[in-house]
Amino acid sequence: MLKAIQVLGCSHIWRPHTSSGLSFISVSVNPLSSSLRRLPSNSSFLTMSSTRSSSGFGAFRARAANSESNPVGASSSSSSSVAAQSTGGAALKVNFCQWCGGKTKHEIPEGEENIRAICTVCEKITYQNPKMVVGCLVEHDNKVLLCKRNIQPSYGLWTLPAGYMEIGESAAEGAIRETWEEATADVEIVSPFAQLDIPRIGQTYLIFLAKLKKPHFAPGPESSEVELFALDDIPFNSLAFSSMLVTLKLYVEDAKTGRFKFHYGTINKRPGTSPSDIHAFTLDGHLQS
Repeated sequence: MLKAIQVLGCSHIWRPHTSSGLSFISVSVNPLSSSLRRLPSNSSFLTMSSTRSSSGFGAFRARAANSESNPVGASSSSSSSVAAQSTGGAALKVNFCQWCGGKTKHEIPEGEENIRAICTVCEKITYQNPKMVVGCLVEHDNKVLLCKRNIQPSYGLWTLPAGYMEIGESAAEGAIRETWEEATADVEIVSPFAQLDIPRIGQTYLIFLAKLKKPHFAPGPESSEVELFALDDIPFNSLAFSSMLVTLKLYVEDAKTGRFKFHYGTINKRPGTSPSDIHAFTLDGHLQS
């Protein structure tokens, strides 16, 4: 979310939980508890060609017709101006030092490979790292919970409740918090479902399957509507981001087989397309367990 509220008074109880060969942990969060568990495997999504890796995961490459918007707006600060950096394309070109305000020069520091912003006054280096976006795919009565965005970007389009992870919280805690803030829904984590990397915009999405603790939800400040959708009624033509499109397509494919898996893949955005054009991507290196 654009404005995230830190979960206070959280306590963790870590305990092993195994199923189908992989181990996950359970975490209980105060005041919102959650538990993680491994789900079974087997399915495919948007598959044009596929291979099988030695690890037993399916590796898939999928193509869709049409670039991902930042789900909470472009990350920026008063000391930065946006410009593509030579190595990543998603990086910000930092013109002023975040510590002393001095002007920066852009060079490759000794022993490194990438161009960095180096302060000409204090000589400190500004490092830029990808953002973690966490959220929940909430299931209830064979339906999924979606929020209609009340903010830009993608105002008026549907999305899963998700946003930037905060310092001091786990990914599960952040997903629970975002779901409460955007959908006023108190949820319990069931399982990690998908990790989707989007290198071009410097983001990683981690989406959890979750269930409602009680059948209550309502729009938060950043949502104009919150609604449960049957699988056949999911508004695929009115989704906010390509990450949501991929996640929900994967979910529908798994639901049809009755076997939910954990998915990993890289969404490679097609250069030169509009940020609002959510279909311009390839899903590469799709692994599922």
